[in-house]
Amino acid sequence: METKGKKDQEIGAVLLAKAHSADEVNRIFTEKVQQRPLYLTPNSPPPSDARAARRRAQAKKKEQRKKALKPKPLSATQRRKLGLYDVPREGQKYAVFEPLHNLWVGYIQEVLGNETYSSGDAPGAKLASADFHGAEVEVVRSGCVSRVGIKGIVIKDSKFAFEIITRKNRVKLVPKEGTVFRLEIPAPKQPVSSQVAAPAKEEQPESMVVEIHGEQFQFRSDDRASRKFRTHFSKIL
Repeated sequence: METKGKKDQEIGAVLLAKAHSADEVNRIFTEKVQQRPLYLTPNSPPPSDARAARRRAQAKKKEQRKKALKPKPLSATQRRKLGLYDVPREGQKYAVFEPLHNLWVGYIQEVLGNETYSSGDAPGAKLASADFHGAEVEVVRSGCVSRVGIKGIVIKDSKFAFEIITRKNRVKLVPKEGTVFRLEIPAPKQPVSSQVAAPAKEEQPESMVVEIHGEQFQFRSDDRASRKFRTHFSKIL
């Protein structure tokens, strides 16, 4: 081993001597060859991180198994094909949805509060963001004359239409565009808050009649709940 090292040293010195002086040869050979650092690149993580790497790999496998076992949610197209939004024939009865209407009356009275007895911008802003599933509406104006007079309970409040069931147990799909709906909200017997004095009993209205333009309600019910509506003059008469 010593003989081979000496031979390599002699060969290196001879090659350097052809281009440099003797002093320069000794300096270059010492700095660049004998004292040259040797860097080693590890091919695997150090032993201290091996356990953590195994734990991460096991956790990743568990997540992949959970994703494989967890069913993917149905898309909107798949739900429509399966008929999840359709009301079955045996359920298309007005009496079935009357309890829903009673719940809606209590809900809208709570939303409006004492403003049921008043008029102005405040009740309109609250009605604009309310949910109309269960409301009893009547078509009073429409671009299609045959739709005028349709009255019933809203069983589906979609973005562009109301699905209404009439007292004759018929389901009608009425587009919101070009249609004006009228709904009657019974006034509560007593004001919700005692801070606002209610009118005298003989002057208290029995109900609040409201007409809404379908164009202004072309949003889904859950989108309307989080949307702020501003008061403006409507160009639709």
